[in-house]
Amino acid sequence: MIGRTGQRWLKGLHLLAVACWVGGGVSLLMLYFLKAGVDDGGVLYGMNQAIHHVDMAVVVIPGAFGCLLTGLAYSLLTGWGFFRHGWLILKWVATVAAILFGTFFLGPWETAMMNISGELGLAALDDPAYLANQRLNFVWGAVQVAGLVALIWISVFKPWKNLRSKRR
Repeated sequence: MIGRTGQRWLKGLHLLAVACWVGGGVSLLMLYFLKAGVDDGGVLYGMNQAIHHVDMAVVVIPGAFGCLLTGLAYSLLTGWGFFRHGWLILKWVATVAAILFGTFFLGPWETAMMNISGELGLAALDDPAYLANQRLNFVWGAVQVAGLVALIWISVFKPWKNLRSKRR
């Protein structure tokens, strides 16, 4: 168990990771709209590279794993535990699911968009594979961000507070 000061540091790190993950996700969605006015293949490729870099190296993935690791520390080092509260179980399941979905779907769609725009330039905007990946990434990225925002509200309101007391 860690003390009160340690818990505050842990909470601060967790909130910073949440801000990176959710803020990065929102930023990636907003960058989608900047592509509407692109009239140069190099610019399109550069935008896709920037999106990829912000996602993979700078903000989103570090934020997601920061949430996972600080959540793990919370469960191990404080009285919250892993399975004492329904809302916490939901957060664990949703966090792992979101990381896996990003790894196996959102990330590959994004990488495909970057690669296609690198090969085809501006013609990527007429390429069915590029457009399909872009549509899937935008729609499911928005769903993921909405789910993460819902997790923030669940963290604030903590529904299904204590499963043990309700079972007795």
